[in-house]
Amino acid sequence: MRFFSDNAAAVHPRVLDALGQANTLDTAYDGDRWSARLDDAFGALFGTEVAVLWVPTGTAANCLALGALCPPWGGVICHRDAHIQNDEAGAPEFYTHGAKLMLADGTGAKLTPEGIAAVADAVVDDVHRVQPHAVSITNATEYGLSYRADEVAAIGALCRDRGWGLHMDGARFTNAVAFTGADPADLTWRAGVDALSFGFVKNGGMSAEALVLFRPDLARETKRRRKRAGLLLSKGRYLAAQLLAMLEDGLWLQLGHDANARARVLAAAAGGRLVHPVEANELFLRATPAEAAALRAQGFDFYDWAPGEVRLVTAWDTDEAAVAKLADAIGAL
Repeated sequence: MRFFSDNAAAVHPRVLDALGQANTLDTAYDGDRWSARLDDAFGALFGTEVAVLWVPTGTAANCLALGALCPPWGGVICHRDAHIQNDEAGAPEFYTHGAKLMLADGTGAKLTPEGIAAVADAVVDDVHRVQPHAVSITNATEYGLSYRADEVAAIGALCRDRGWGLHMDGARFTNAVAFTGADPADLTWRAGVDALSFGFVKNGGMSAEALVLFRPDLARETKRRRKRAGLLLSKGRYLAAQLLAMLEDGLWLQLGHDANARARVLAAAAGGRLVHPVEANELFLRATPAEAAALRAQGFDFYDWAPGEVRLVTAWDTDEAAVAKLADAIGAL
């Protein structure tokens, strides 16, 4: 009964079917008929013109986005607990050829305009200091909190006022949309987001993520960066086919609702043990080592997050019977 990570979830059958349909001769790289449909398909979802690049990992999507928005001599303001800071092994600095991550604070790993400004305003504007050029926010955050549209818009307004780019790490963007009920456009480009790393692997995909550029003028250079980084797969149609399958009939969002619903069941059982509100598909619970061991002895698998704290993650395919058993077990601690 695994609650370790949604990265380990199964691939949705419709994605597997799409891979089979793409298993035919076509043009190589991103010249195939599946890749050619991505801009229009995502443009319809977001209600605006976009340029979309498939990539094999979320790290690749994040780093290509930051490379498009920040020069090597610039800085990217992010939360100190952001994935790009703590979980990508220096890849943002590597792929941007040296851009500096500038760390801000905020409850539940959420940034605010005030927190961002505090970091930026402490930097002397001279040739000796790295100057901010972009901001990166994560939705949902590393602690499972979801930005509302007005919160993103406030950050977007700050970025526009200061001439910065705004990137959204959306590894769990689907879960944030499902929780808030917001139009995807209101959480992104209408709020000032320039580039979105749209996660699919955690949500029923197999090996494809989408880098959505709300400034299509960035696409030409970013495609060259993708090639130079070794991320241009020769059979890209298999990645594009996965993304298109997830968009069809709103499958992506339904799976996000499913994952969130399972998390809510566990949240109700956890009660006062919750460290953060549950606004996506992640839960952080207070549990002693003995309590964690008791849960594991019953067959539950999860991550030890911090001293006295564990993380549980649900996915679209998490067994509902296992959810019910875990809820009972938590309640019985």
